[in-house]
Amino acid sequence: MQPEKLLPEPVLDLSELLARVENDYELLRELISIAKVEIPRLLELLHEAAAQADMKSIENSGHSLKGMLLYLSAARAAAAAGHLEQLGRSGDTTTLKRAIALFESEVVSLMPELEACMANTPR
Repeated sequence: MQPEKLLPEPVLDLSELLARVENDYELLRELISIAKVEIPRLLELLHEAAAQADMKSIENSGHSLKGMLLYLSAARAAAAAGHLEQLGRSGDTTTLKRAIALFESEVVSLMPELEACMANTPR
């Protein structure tokens, strides 16, 4: 196995994100500002949906989060959101609480990275 395969994926791939926005720092700040509002909002919707066993809402929230996080080059959080989307689609509630907790832990790791990115972005 190659050493790079043993390293965990970064919480946020800043070089990929900068390439995605073509080094447009204003756009980068705008995207991060939106994410800082939308991620907590969608996480709250996930919790509400889980409390009601509303699997369609879990699927939809997971899908929205996955797309946003992939665009932000936050692959780990996006993968956790994708898992929630799959659970919602399948109707499988057996691991739902654990999947939400995993997603939340990824978000807890991601938010300071986004804050640091905003703070260190040239104006």
